[in-house]
Amino acid sequence: MDLFYRIVSLLGGLALFLYGMRVMGDGLKSGSGTAMKAALAKVTDRPFKGFILGLIVTCMIQSSTAAIVLTVGLVGAGFLTFRQSIGIVLGANVGTTITAQIIRLMDVNASSGSILFFFKSDNLAPMALIAGIIMIMFVNRRAAKTAGTILMGFGILFVGLMNMSASVAQMGDTLSHLLVSFEDNPALGFGAGVLVTGIIQSSSAVVGILQSIASTVGIKFCAVFPVIIGVDIGDCITTYLVCRIGAKPEQIRTALVHVMYNVVASTMLFITVGILRATGVLDDHIWYMTLHAGGVANVHGLFKLIPALILLLSANLFAKAAEAIVKDKPEDPEDLEIKANLRKLDMRLVTNPTMALGECNKLIDNMAQVALHNYQACIQQMTSFDEKRQERIAERENMLDTMADAANQYVVAVSPYVTLESDKRAQNYQLRALVCFERIGDLSVNITDYIANLKEAGKKFTPYAERELEVAMDAVHTILEMGAKASREDDPELAWNVEPLEEAIDELVESIQGRHMDRMTKGICDVFNGIQFQNIMLNLERISDQCSDLAVYLLGRHDPEIVGNEHKYLHDLHHSNDKRYMECFQKYYDRYFGELGEIPSGVTAEAGEQPGGSLEPASV
Repeated sequence: MDLFYRIVSLLGGLALFLYGMRVMGDGLKSGSGTAMKAALAKVTDRPFKGFILGLIVTCMIQSSTAAIVLTVGLVGAGFLTFRQSIGIVLGANVGTTITAQIIRLMDVNASSGSILFFFKSDNLAPMALIAGIIMIMFVNRRAAKTAGTILMGFGILFVGLMNMSASVAQMGDTLSHLLVSFEDNPALGFGAGVLVTGIIQSSSAVVGILQSIASTVGIKFCAVFPVIIGVDIGDCITTYLVCRIGAKPEQIRTALVHVMYNVVASTMLFITVGILRATGVLDDHIWYMTLHAGGVANVHGLFKLIPALILLLSANLFAKAAEAIVKDKPEDPEDLEIKANLRKLDMRLVTNPTMALGECNKLIDNMAQVALHNYQACIQQMTSFDEKRQERIAERENMLDTMADAANQYVVAVSPYVTLESDKRAQNYQLRALVCFERIGDLSVNITDYIANLKEAGKKFTPYAERELEVAMDAVHTILEMGAKASREDDPELAWNVEPLEEAIDELVESIQGRHMDRMTKGICDVFNGIQFQNIMLNLERISDQCSDLAVYLLGRHDPEIVGNEHKYLHDLHHSNDKRYMECFQKYYDRYFGELGEIPSGVTAEAGEQPGGSLEPASV
C-alpha cells in the first residue's frame, strides 16, 4: 500500500510539471504569439534559416509538438510551403531540449552565501510563484500579467519536479533495479521510452522524470541513452497523429518528415553508439558513468543537436521521400483558379501599374466569387447541415485571407509607380474592395458557426423562424450577387442599385428583430436559440453593409467627388426623395416584406403548431 501512495505522489508531481509547462508555454505564446506567427511565415527556402527559427520558437513555447502543429497549420493556410517547413521541424526537435537544461537547476548545490544558492530549485520555485501571483493580482497591465503567468508556470513546473524527486527518493531501490534491467537490454529501454512518451504525450515530461531519478538515485549512461532515443520516437508519433487529423497532403508531408527524421536520427544514434562501444571509444568508464540531472540534459541535447545538424544537409531527400509517400489529391477547380490568380501577381509587373492592377483585379473578382460561394454554402447549412461542407467553408475562408494579404501587399508595391489618375482610382478601389470581400467571408463563417451551435445542441428553429431567416438570407444573397457582378463588370449603374436594396434589407432586419423581441418578451422563445437567431440576423445585416460599402467605393471609382465623402453621399441619397431611388427601394421593400408576410392570426411566429393549433412554448 505504501508503494501505491508513492506512485500517486509521483504522478501528482508529474501532473504539476505538465500543468506548469503548459501555463508557462501559454504565457510565452500570449506574449509573442503574433510575432512568432509572423516570423514563421517569413521563412525562405533556406533550411538552415528555418532550423534556427524552429529552434527559437520551440525554446519560447516549451513544446516541440506545439511548434510543429503551428507549422503544419501555416502550411495548410498557405503561409508556408511544405519544403519551407522542413527546417522548422528539425529546429523544433532541438529546441525542446531547453526544458531539460532548465531542469538541471535541480543539480545546483551551493551554500546560502553563494549567488548560486538563489538558483536552487527549492528557492527559485517559491520566489517565482510569489512574483508571479503579485504580477497577476496586483499589477493592472497586460505585460505584467503575461510575465506573471510565465513565472507561475515556471514555479509550478519546479514544484512538480521537486515532488517527483521526493517520491523517487522513497522508491530508490525499486527504480534502481528497474534501471539496471535497461543497462543490459537497450531494446527494453527504447521500448519503455516510446511507450511512456506515447502515454504522457510530452517528451519534456519524460526527460524530466529521468532527471528527477538521476538527481536522486543516479542513472548510468548505458541505461539512459536508449530511453532518450525512445522518447524521441514516442513524441514524433504523437505529433504525427495530431497533425494528420483532417489535414491536406502538404500538411501530412510536414508531419511525416518529423517522423522520418526521428526514425533516421534514432537509427543513426544506435549505430553510432554501437560502433563507439565496439571500438572502445565509449569505454567502461563512460558506459557505466552515473549521470545526474545535468548529465541527462546534456545527453538529451547532444542526441538532438548532432543528428539535426548532419541531417539538415539532407532536407531535400526528406522532402522527396515525403512527396513520394503522400501523393497530391486532385485539387478542386476553385482552388486551382485561386492559385493561378495568385501566381499572376508577378512583382516584375509593378513598374507597369496598369498591367499589375489589371492582374490584381482578376484576383479580387476571384475573391468575390469565393465569398459568394461561401455565403451560398452558408444558406445550405441552414437547411441541411453537413460537416464536410463546414470544413470547405473554413478552407474558403483561409483562401480569402491569403488572397486579401497577397492582393494588399501587391497593390501597395505598385504605389511608387502610379502616375495616371485612372490607376490611382483603381488602386484606391481595390484596396477597399478586397477588405469588403474578406469581411464578407468572415461574416459567413460566423453565421455557419451559429448554425453549428444549434446542431451541437440538438435544436432547430421552428418553421416560422426559419421562414424569416429564409427571406432575409435570400435578400442578402441578392445584394451580394449584385455587388460581386458590379465589381466584376465595373458597372456603376448596377452598383447604384445596391443602396436602395441595402436600405430595404435594413428595414427587413429591423422588422424581423422586432418580431423576435416580441417572442422573447412573451416567454415563448428558447433563450439559446434566440441568441443564435439574433446573431445570425446581425451578421446578415453586416454582409449587406459590406455590399453597400463596396458599391459606393465602385461609384467613387467613376466619380472622384464621392471619394472621401462616401457617408455624405449616402446620407444625401437617403434624404433626396429622388423618384428613381424611391421607386427602386419600394420595389425591393414590397418584394421581401411580401415574402415575409404577416404573422397568422392567433398564432405567434414561435408556436410549434400550425395556425389554429394549441400554443406551446417553443424554440425560435
